[in-house]
Amino acid sequence: MQSPEARTAETPTQLYLALAAFADEVVGTLARLFAYVGALALFAILALAALNQLPDMRDDEPAARSGWSVADRSHPAFAVSRLDSSEKTASYTIFRHPEGGRRDVMRWAGEADKPVAELEIYREGGEFDVTRPATADLAANLAAQLGLGSTTPLEQAGLIDTKFGPVALFRPVGTDKAAPSCLGYLKRNEEPALQISGFSCQGDTLPARRAAVACLLNRLTLLASGNEPKLAEFFAHAELKRRACDGAAASDWLLGAANAQLRGAL
Repeated sequence: MQSPEARTAETPTQLYLALAAFADEVVGTLARLFAYVGALALFAILALAALNQLPDMRDDEPAARSGWSVADRSHPAFAVSRLDSSEKTASYTIFRHPEGGRRDVMRWAGEADKPVAELEIYREGGEFDVTRPATADLAANLAAQLGLGSTTPLEQAGLIDTKFGPVALFRPVGTDKAAPSCLGYLKRNEEPALQISGFSCQGDTLPARRAAVACLLNRLTLLASGNEPKLAEFFAHAELKRRACDGAAASDWLLGAANAQLRGAL
């Protein structure tokens, strides 16, 4: 039988051991908790890094997906005189690419802000992809204006003669040739590297729509060429062949012989 003195000495020792065990358990629990939180943070960092490598599927603007951005501080380099007294210039937007490309996009709207025409001058830079069809963006724009599917192909709709030379016309496959519609157009130039494209929804007949496109392009002028003397020379030579927008003379602009050879979808 233990003496009272021995029992008194044992009690502090057991208490100390119990406290030490409790402290060890707390430290172990905290260590496991920190490890768990650290693992979660690591997984979150890895997930964010992976997401940053994926393309932004919410952005439907082709220019934004491919690196184009709006150049708010750039000044317009081109102008088009008013198409007629009932129309207004809806916007003039300039896009730039880090590799040197520039797109000047003009859009016009009529009543209820319904799109009437679009004109884009694309000065190519290092971003230009020779493997991409030149009519890809044009097809998407026309499909949007006519409420067609985004994959609707284009077919050639003839040629018109402008101050820039022959310009190819396009319309979505299956469009009623006799009904009022929109015509797309595309003109490429190698020197300087330049592409002029867009669409026009003016006119109630095919000849009238063709004449409207020719008139639009003949009214396109250069405001500033910057450090591009070849661009200035290109527009200077074009001005020498500029024609007035006369509906009666519009039929003279059409290249009838060439039009008969242009068929098929693109």
